[in-house]
Amino acid sequence: MHTELSCAWSVLNQEHFLDPFIIMAKTNSSPQDLIALSLKAKTFAYSPYSKFRVGAALLTHDGAVFTGCNVENACLTLGICAERVAISKAVSEGHREFKAIAIASDMVDNFISPCGGCRQFMREFGLQWEVYLSKPDGSFIKSTVEALLPVSFGPEDLLKCETICTKESL
Repeated sequence: MHTELSCAWSVLNQEHFLDPFIIMAKTNSSPQDLIALSLKAKTFAYSPYSKFRVGAALLTHDGAVFTGCNVENACLTLGICAERVAISKAVSEGHREFKAIAIASDMVDNFISPCGGCRQFMREFGLQWEVYLSKPDGSFIKSTVEALLPVSFGPEDLLKCETICTKESL
């Protein structure tokens, strides 16, 4: 039984989980590699209401890449952005330190930019990682989480509050 499960898991890994656009080999991934992966992820977007497709490719500190696409819902507030899908996939696999994220959409006149909620979600995992905002032709601009969300609130602010609140309550 254990051998059968191992074989089945091996087949699943080969067919689905280790597809090259989901996780790359641990190499020095270029911005163009990440952008290509975000463009591929965009093709899986579920956006029947807005028709606005977005893909993201997230590079972890140890070289793994997780992709995500936006997923809309008839209850519009329940949709989730591509950036949050990619980050959530990475966190659910034990990754919490990120080097870069590439974001892609179908907009040809402007570079895609993350919404405010995604900026705060990215901020949870640091300020200094790179953000590549792209167009469908692969052109991009480089930014950082800090540049996209200046004067932000993060986990360390809660720790400061905890220390201050504890001292004041004495």
